[in-house]
Amino acid sequence: MLRGSWARVNLSLSQCLPGATLCRSVGGGGWGVPFVRAIGRWTMTALVINSIIGGGIFGLPAEVTRLVGRASPISMVAAGLVTAAIAACFAEVASQFSEPGGAYLYARTAFGRFAGMQAGWFSLLSACAGGAANASLFILYLAAFFPLVGHGIHRVLLLIVLIGIPTFANYVGVRSGARLTNVLTVTKLTPLAVLILLGVARFGRHFELIQVNDVTRPGWGAWLSALLLLTFAYGGFEYPLIPTGEVKDTRRTIPFALLTGLLGCVIIYTLLQFVTVATVGAIPTNRPLADAASVLLGGGGDIFVSVAVMISTYGWLCGSILNIPRLACSLAAQGDAPAFFGKLHLRFSTPAAAIVLFAGFIWLLAVTGAYLWISALGAGALLIVYIGTCAALIRLRARKPQPNALRIPLGRGLALFAIITCLAAFTRLHARQALLIGVTALIATLNWWWAKRREAKKQR
Repeated sequence: MLRGSWARVNLSLSQCLPGATLCRSVGGGGWGVPFVRAIGRWTMTALVINSIIGGGIFGLPAEVTRLVGRASPISMVAAGLVTAAIAACFAEVASQFSEPGGAYLYARTAFGRFAGMQAGWFSLLSACAGGAANASLFILYLAAFFPLVGHGIHRVLLLIVLIGIPTFANYVGVRSGARLTNVLTVTKLTPLAVLILLGVARFGRHFELIQVNDVTRPGWGAWLSALLLLTFAYGGFEYPLIPTGEVKDTRRTIPFALLTGLLGCVIIYTLLQFVTVATVGAIPTNRPLADAASVLLGGGGDIFVSVAVMISTYGWLCGSILNIPRLACSLAAQGDAPAFFGKLHLRFSTPAAAIVLFAGFIWLLAVTGAYLWISALGAGALLIVYIGTCAALIRLRARKPQPNALRIPLGRGLALFAIITCLAAFTRLHARQALLIGVTALIATLNWWWAKRREAKKQR
């Protein structure tokens, strides 16, 4: 997640008077605090890669293999291409904005407050689901060493501790939260690189071409289910766009970072899926990369990867608790959410209420849902956010046919392709996941109604 970036954002936010709401312009909308444009193209690229690679790649390879078999490496490429189409739409739309807010701001500008608040709340849901999924995956790997923590009251209590530590760190100050997050993400890519190098060296010469029947045998339903889960694995590239106000030359930096970062992740994910299939095959397993490491590295391989997974997933969790309240603050700064979301603590100058509220929701999701269920839920929320931004591209092109912004080739066609693909993947949600999606939409609608009435009262 965008840890260092949001650290700088919140240092600016902390300049607000203690106890006041987030700084806003006199008119009531927008941010009143000036942002320093310090994020260049390579820093932004690193943020994109860091935002995508979380716990998904550690927990999903076995499920994707179960769904589409030996063709699972192709599913990584296919999902990457779909995500690239979505990311290209994000790049064009984002190049037209210099303010923070991300998908929430794009939908609000293109379609009005109602659509913007839907995008904002579904962004919050996807981020909460990501935090909960990573917490669940952390416990899944820890349970291999201490089985007692994997179920029952011990699991519930451990989740309180896991989520409580970064919540407290961010509550008392963004610097402590950012430091904790940065320390936990240092080793994220190391075990992945080791597995790829050893796996390709061992199995690369014995690679068997994937046959046509390997692709057609699973059926469309299995491929759409795999796409839904991989949306979650590739999701996160949109989070670095929230603090757009700190990015240098957004028209060039954002497209470069999105496409370069995504390409790197597609290569990593595809090679990891190849190594997993070549090493452990289609055998159902809860810890696919750890099992692959035990084959490639011997007895200590699974321990090496398991520890790395726990560090990576916990770093992602800490980042989500740092990021989620700041997105809520963005809604409050625009007057689209209750003021307490953006109210700063009298002593620590942090959005304390928002931090505690969303940490509690992450804990609730982690307690009540299994990893794959939460992943699908987060992917469903992301699909709605993606549909909103792709639709915003079409609307903004009609409203501003010649803006001083990026124009991607075949932009409308790519946006329509992405919208149709996202809608198709959305049909693979289960009833309980769809219900929570509906509840989120209802909350966003009630929030919109509240904000509209409050604005009407002010105008009287």
